[in-house]
Amino acid sequence: MLSALVVLATAEVVAVFVSSSSSPFFAVGQLAIDLAPAWLKESMIALFGTGDKIALFVILAVVVIAFAALAGVLERRRPPLGVAILILFSAIAVIAVQTRPEASALWAFPTVLGMIAGVLVLRSGIRRLGAWLDVPEAARSGMQRRQFLTFAGVTGATALIVAIGARAMNASTAAVTAIRQAIALPAPTTAAPAIDPATSLDVEGISALITPNEQFYRIDVALQVPQINPDDWQLKITGLVDNEVTIGYAELLALPLVEHVTTIACVSNEVGGGLIGNATWLGYPIRELLARAGIQSGADMVLSSGPDGFSAGTPIETLTDPNRQALLAVGMNGEPLPTEHGFPARMIVPGLFGYVSATKWVTEMKVTRFADAEGYWTPRGWDALGPVVTESRIDVPLSGQTVASGTVAIAGVAWAPHTGIAGVEVRVDDGAWQQATLAPGISDDTWVQWVLQWPASAGAHTIAVRATDKSGYTQTDRQAPPAPSGATGWDTIRVTVGS
Repeated sequence: MLSALVVLATAEVVAVFVSSSSSPFFAVGQLAIDLAPAWLKESMIALFGTGDKIALFVILAVVVIAFAALAGVLERRRPPLGVAILILFSAIAVIAVQTRPEASALWAFPTVLGMIAGVLVLRSGIRRLGAWLDVPEAARSGMQRRQFLTFAGVTGATALIVAIGARAMNASTAAVTAIRQAIALPAPTTAAPAIDPATSLDVEGISALITPNEQFYRIDVALQVPQINPDDWQLKITGLVDNEVTIGYAELLALPLVEHVTTIACVSNEVGGGLIGNATWLGYPIRELLARAGIQSGADMVLSSGPDGFSAGTPIETLTDPNRQALLAVGMNGEPLPTEHGFPARMIVPGLFGYVSATKWVTEMKVTRFADAEGYWTPRGWDALGPVVTESRIDVPLSGQTVASGTVAIAGVAWAPHTGIAGVEVRVDDGAWQQATLAPGISDDTWVQWVLQWPASAGAHTIAVRATDKSGYTQTDRQAPPAPSGATGWDTIRVTVGS
């Protein structure tokens, strides 16, 4: 285990001078995400939600510890099998590093040097352990024991300190955070209309109409949040265009920016789940950038991508729709995008799930055809177009909660981005559906709050909700999982009413 720590610490130090993305631990984790089958990804998100990456780190750490311990045992009993395991896992890490976007042959260097350092520590440690234990017990000396323990303690402490320091340097978080905090976003040329206070219901526990940045869900494939200096950022529009376009951050901020409130959701959101949020976004219409490039005949998709290896295939007709505010966003709720939400720039497209539209840290938009290219999730079994499913959620009371008898507020949110919600109904037990009071929405692109005042009687009750959107579609009761095109069914809770 000590030698495995040395491998990682050495690799992190060398990665400071090569590339932060050449870190083997994160590269292996990223490769695991890329290779994992869809059912496993869904299970991880269902189990851990936005903590899925922390869970993956823990799993990776357990795997590393287990195989490192095995390597130590084998090297002690049947050398050089331990060294062979260390080399094998280092080779896997090199492969993982080389699969990362923009990887060069030099990116293998940190892992190779880490492997060499790890092998030396493993062999040296085994020799010291042997000098202590491979003699009759009566002949063992305290000096040999102290030498081994001193070697292990000093090497382990040094590796741990070096690893933590190098990881902090590789993350570059402080530098990018300082740059981001110093940015003053320009006022929008087209501001979002002022939000009517009536759009927010006075119900304790209901989801806020605008989701604060720190509470906004985060689901993506990036184990390391890309730390991008906006001075170095560029977006390129390539592919089936008349003129390739390249735009930098300063030029983007100088354009006439639009402010728009949009609800976005993750396709992995279960019925009643929290992988959805509503924010005020500031950005430039993507249709204007595509018009500048000139879309060639036959193109029907834009494949957007960034440095994390993710890509999204978005229908061109959606991005060029003059009635839809598809934005290259730079701001979120009045401040520059948080780094974990795509700083310096990301895509926001009303009405589509994020996996086909909401590329973070976007650096390229390639105009192409669905017949010729696929986004990250499409070959993994997800629908290629990804329209958001009309849904509703009960926020209060909580499922399993005990409430007092009398009038109880049943409340929550409903959404059908770019279609709009026409009504929400609530059913208690097997009774009739009752119309909830619907707050006026900000626009058809956002969720709306709703409430039903329920005369609660003592006993156990089951409460369900369904929404009808402005197209006339009413949520189905058919329960379906998120894959391949979004979960369906009614959000249902169970509460107990005290006497």
